[in-house]
Amino acid sequence: MAVRIRLARRGRKKRAMYDVVVADARAPRDGRFIEKIGVYNPNTNPATIDINTDKAFDWVMKGAQPSDTVAAMLKYRGILLRKHLQIGVNKGAITQEEADSRLEEWLNTKQGKIQGKSEQIASQREAAAKARLEAETKVKEARAEAIRKREEEAMAAANADAAQIEDAGDVVSEGTEEPSAE
Repeated sequence: MAVRIRLARRGRKKRAMYDVVVADARAPRDGRFIEKIGVYNPNTNPATIDINTDKAFDWVMKGAQPSDTVAAMLKYRGILLRKHLQIGVNKGAITQEEADSRLEEWLNTKQGKIQGKSEQIASQREAAAKARLEAETKVKEARAEAIRKREEEAMAAANADAAQIEDAGDVVSEGTEEPSAE
C-alpha cells in the first residue's frame, strides 16, 4: 500500500484551510485517511503551518511520500533535514549529537527569519495605516478650509447686500417727501 502525506481541504469557499494527513494514495483527497498530523492555513501572512514534527518524521522515515506542497512545508519546518541527518547517523557518517546540534542551529536560524518577516509585515502594516491617517487628515483639513472660505464669501456677500440695501434705502428716503396729512 502506497502511503502519501498530503493536504485535505476544509473551510468555506475562498477561505480554505487544510489538514495535513497521512492517507492511502488511492483514497480521495477529502476521503479516508490514516492519521491527521497537522494543519495548514494559507490565509495568514506568513502562512500558518502547524505540524506535529515527531509524527511527520516517523511517517517520512517509514517511507511515506509527501506531495509537492507538503514536501515544501516539511522542508520549511526542518523535517526533511532531520531525515537527512538521521540517515547520516544510521550510516555512521556523523554522530547523533552532531546531527542534533546541526538541526538545532538550523531551526534557530529559520525561526529568526520567520520572526523577522513577521516584524517586517507588522511594520509595513503600521506604516500604511499611518500614511492613510495622514492622507485622511489632509483631506479633512482641505474640506474644512473650503467650508471656511465658502462661509466667509457668504458673509461678505451678505454684508455687501445689506450695505447696498442700506444705501438704496438712504437714496429713496432723500428723494421722497413724507405725505402730508390732508
